[in-house]
Amino acid sequence: MALIDVAAARALVLSACHRLAVGEVALADALGLVTASALHAPEAVPPFANTAMDGYALRAADTTGAPVELRVVGSLAAGSAPDIEVGEGEAVRIMTGAPMPRGADAVVMVERTERSGDGAGVLVGVVARTGDHVRAAGEDLQAGQEVFPAGTVLHPGHLGVLASTGRTTVEVYGRARVGVLSTGDELVDGGGHLRPGQIRDSNRPTLLALVRQAGCEAVDLGRCGDTEAEVRNAVEAGVATCHAVVTSGGVSVGDFDYVKVVLDELCGGSMQWMQVAVKPAKPLAFGVVPTEAGPGVPVFGLPGNPVSSMVSFELFARPALLAMMGRTVVDRPRVQAVAGEELSRRSDGKLHLVRVVASYGGDGRYHVRSAGGQGSHMLWAMALSNALAVLPDGTGVEKGGTVEVMLLS
Repeated sequence: MALIDVAAARALVLSACHRLAVGEVALADALGLVTASALHAPEAVPPFANTAMDGYALRAADTTGAPVELRVVGSLAAGSAPDIEVGEGEAVRIMTGAPMPRGADAVVMVERTERSGDGAGVLVGVVARTGDHVRAAGEDLQAGQEVFPAGTVLHPGHLGVLASTGRTTVEVYGRARVGVLSTGDELVDGGGHLRPGQIRDSNRPTLLALVRQAGCEAVDLGRCGDTEAEVRNAVEAGVATCHAVVTSGGVSVGDFDYVKVVLDELCGGSMQWMQVAVKPAKPLAFGVVPTEAGPGVPVFGLPGNPVSSMVSFELFARPALLAMMGRTVVDRPRVQAVAGEELSRRSDGKLHLVRVVASYGGDGRYHVRSAGGQGSHMLWAMALSNALAVLPDGTGVEKGGTVEVMLLS
């Protein structure tokens, strides 16, 4: 089977994955989702002029020639109605966030004042300017103003802003439900004694975590043995309840045919079995299972070796899932870094992705070093890494050389 380059494999996958339907969700459930339409402020924020400091609300003109003593005519706490009016020579004790009383046009912070012994007056030690420490109504947002455009990925700050405008729901692209399935007779879960030939399943916990990290809802489809019936039942269960399915194992040349038979049949013969020119993560299967409603359910068949499975998810599944949820930026950030040691490879016609530890140096550049063993079965080094060094076909990068790096965290 001829090798296909990463860009071509990625283009094939992304072109077949369609955006999820738009719907209203509660603001509390919208973290990481993408706005489907522009959002506008229905009201001004803040809705009234208020103080930014604990202090005294007064007329700036009355502080000319400070220090001056003013008569205290009341106090206002946050949440109180501003039912006090400040006249000439008067001041109101005011707490942060409280509405500005009528007649006052400035606030002097409490640290620059001294209360008289009987509490009836206050000595103001500085000259105030109109507007000092006053938050104007609509200073953050004006009523009717566009707050966020369509296509905004909602982070915690966005949700806080929307809450401040009175919103309780938001129109967004859906959050993908992604089923994760491990295949293979050799796999077991949990602890206990391993029989000869058995290994513990690390792929499913890892992929479920990667799915959640991408902002999707992860669905554990369990693991199934190498029989056609088990594979079919597991994949059909995932397709029936999920927007996408991720499997690991059974996609390499020479693997048992049950995964291939089932996926080929469910995808109507359109399943793509690729050998990608990348190391690790060479084998990749991808297809779309037709459904009665909607554009179908994408199935990502990832390799069984744990590092290959993770890298394949990063290169192909993660970008596709993000695109389905309305994201336009779907790739991990890439930076140029200095190789802290030689990152060697041999020429084999493939792109090599080397597990590295990246750190930001005092010289304003990223520096990388190998995270350890680079075998596709060596998951520990992958866990220690926070980046992948991108090595084009050739002999690698010498110590001190520049290398492109994909940041994973």
